[in-house]
Amino acid sequence: MPRRSPRLRPPRGGREQAAAAAVACAALWLLAKIATATWQAAVRIWPWLAVLAALTLGYAAWRLIRELQARKVRAQTLARLRITLAQLDAMDDRAFEFALRDLLLRDGWNARQVGRQGDQAADVIGEDRQRGRIVLQAKHTTVAGKVGSSVMYQVKGTAGPAHRADIAVVVTNGSFTRDAKTWGERHQVHWIDRDRLRQWAEHGTPLQDLLRLPTPRKTAFRRAA
Repeated sequence: MPRRSPRLRPPRGGREQAAAAAVACAALWLLAKIATATWQAAVRIWPWLAVLAALTLGYAAWRLIRELQARKVRAQTLARLRITLAQLDAMDDRAFEFALRDLLLRDGWNARQVGRQGDQAADVIGEDRQRGRIVLQAKHTTVAGKVGSSVMYQVKGTAGPAHRADIAVVVTNGSFTRDAKTWGERHQVHWIDRDRLRQWAEHGTPLQDLLRLPTPRKTAFRRAA
């Protein structure tokens, strides 16, 4: 047979009732003592808790002010960023990509370097609230090389489908063939050759002004994706 769980029965008789009342009184007294001790302890440590809270808030405010000041300094430094063509020519491919990223940051884009093997024709990607997403394909040369139409085809083919870009740009410290320029202008793939790169990097012309980028943004690449 299954065992029955024990049940509490109410006190019976005067003695049991008196004992139960005594236990209840003792429990109430103990709870009162605990509450009193807790209150007294809280009163004693409250000033220290207040000091600790004030110190914590003060430290948080100090950290916030330092961070805001650092951001302001970084923004001012970026705003003054100028890179000469000689400096760009002396860079390797990866350094050139980071230089383009920094120029985008200077112009107000939230940019990151993404170039690597299998990058699908994107070395730098930037975001702007008004103009959307921009993708840069960097073509660094040390022999005054020319960018041909095949590069423009590749960038056009991946900008929208692979990167969800609104704007595509090919940048080189060299030059472009005539066909590459013509094809890019016809199919909305912007190009920056050596002369334009000087205006952007060395003279400080913002990219959106250099390329006359429209605003608000148009999503030709995304619609084509």
